[in-house]
Amino acid sequence: MTKKWVVGIDEAGRGPLAGPLSFGAVAMRPDALSLLEGIKDSKKLTERAREQWHEALVSAAEVVAIYGEVNVLNIDALKMGKAIALGSRAIAKQMVRELKAPIEDVLILLDGGLVAPNSYRQVSIIDGDDQVPIIAAASVIAKVRRDRVMRTLHCQYPQYHFNRHKGYGTKTHRDAIRQFGPSPEHRKSFTLL
Repeated sequence: MTKKWVVGIDEAGRGPLAGPLSFGAVAMRPDALSLLEGIKDSKKLTERAREQWHEALVSAAEVVAIYGEVNVLNIDALKMGKAIALGSRAIAKQMVRELKAPIEDVLILLDGGLVAPNSYRQVSIIDGDDQVPIIAAASVIAKVRRDRVMRTLHCQYPQYHFNRHKGYGTKTHRDAIRQFGPSPEHRKSFTLL
């Protein structure tokens, strides 16, 4: 008997002035989806709750969780819309390879605006991260991964305080850009000041 899979895909980092665009994908068999009871969109969870869900997802035998990124150079070269399409298609392909499943046995649920390759069975759901638990799980994977990347970048560029604002355009962040200029991790295609 062939295993059927449901995959959720979401991204994190669309709006910040610095850092990558991160993608999360979570795959589960339909009979295991009840494990996601109580999960919420990563934006509605505390940092501690996100970390707890992340740990539960990556360690559960019933869950396949992966992440991917589009770096700052590609965001600047492609612009955000194309970068999002590139990243969401790439992580969908990566997940199908990881599952070693025929594409007809995989249903991909994406947060609104994300796309998988045309040949994949897929549904894009507006506010999916708020309505569909497996997309919420993907949002947790993407957000935790991106936050960890930003904390690492803080070690390289402490003057920008990436550990605090994660690259978003806070006053502290914009003041640092005024004082030090942009770092290599800043998105030059964005209005930084």
